[in-house]
Amino acid sequence: MADYRFFPLDTLRFPIVARFYKDHYPAGKPKKDEVIWTMEREKRLAGAVRFRQFNEFQLLTGMLIDPEFRGEKLGATFLKSIQEQTQSKICYCLAYRYLVSLYEGAGFYIIDDHALPDELQGRYASYCNSGKDLVPMQYLPK
Repeated sequence: MADYRFFPLDTLRFPIVARFYKDHYPAGKPKKDEVIWTMEREKRLAGAVRFRQFNEFQLLTGMLIDPEFRGEKLGATFLKSIQEQTQSKICYCLAYRYLVSLYEGAGFYIIDDHALPDELQGRYASYCNSGKDLVPMQYLPK
């Protein structure tokens, strides 16, 4: 595997991440108040993952791997490399069903939707009602 580096986003580089999402996943729009981690290879952005912060917890949202680098199992490597963030505060994600095993491999477990914090239950229901096949998960260190 090539040499990848993982960093919390320097705020000066926010426009690069915003452009990355616009180019590869326009529906996912990073926000300046999110905690964002990047994955780089040879000074090139290869991936990003965002964490929306709430008072008592965080929501992992919007992980994106550059299509050119997909198929190298980078999602799993990325999630393991940012455990500092997932362990810093209770962490949830609303994973697409086909990605459940990826998140399970990184320490997330399926939870009942009623176990989600109130702030996430409405969001989860709305996403599911719009046709997204999502599974609520919570990070639990091994």
